[in-house]
Amino acid sequence: MLIEQPPYTYRMLYPETIWRIPRKRKTVYLTFDDGPVPEVTPWVLNILDHYNVKATFFCVGDNVARHKELYQEILKRGHHTGNHTQNHIQGIKYRTKNYLKNVEAANTLIDSPLFRPPHGHMRFRQKIALQKAGYNIIMWDVVSRDYSKNLTPDEVFNNVKKYTRNGSIIVFHDSLKAQRNLKEALPKSIEWLLAEGYAIKKLPINFLFGE
Repeated sequence: MLIEQPPYTYRMLYPETIWRIPRKRKTVYLTFDDGPVPEVTPWVLNILDHYNVKATFFCVGDNVARHKELYQEILKRGHHTGNHTQNHIQGIKYRTKNYLKNVEAANTLIDSPLFRPPHGHMRFRQKIALQKAGYNIIMWDVVSRDYSKNLTPDEVFNNVKKYTRNGSIIVFHDSLKAQRNLKEALPKSIEWLLAEGYAIKKLPINFLFGE
């Protein structure tokens, strides 16, 4: 559970970041990390279209630079995007100045106030600096662990079923590493969420005014 749904004590390490957004109506927020990549992202977009679902894609700037048309396709289909650094770097391994420089490099390509730190790791000073720069730092409430070679697609799906609750921000990955599990677990997860009465939404861009 420490991975799939971080406990309250861990969440308190990063105050004023967004882990969950409860609503009066049962609602979840579907997110994808690490893309866009041509082998996976177009398939994800088609699945979302099939179920008439909108999501938020936290993109790596270097991937956006390589696949600009694919990035524009994400936006064209009505999804939101967020910054996941230029090179998928972990903040704890970098000085704050260099980390922010990497985030800003990605921002020139992505242009979004939404930011998710890769692996959820960043220094406290980096968090403060990012918030001062105007970023909404988005963490998560449920990690599907679709990237794990040690899990089957059914186990990934069961993570979603076990840990999802009203307001959950759910993380999948449109990446090569997650592809095997994603292609089976994502449709099952969407169908289960809808059957359970959840509205599936993209994250709001401005957290003063929810969507």
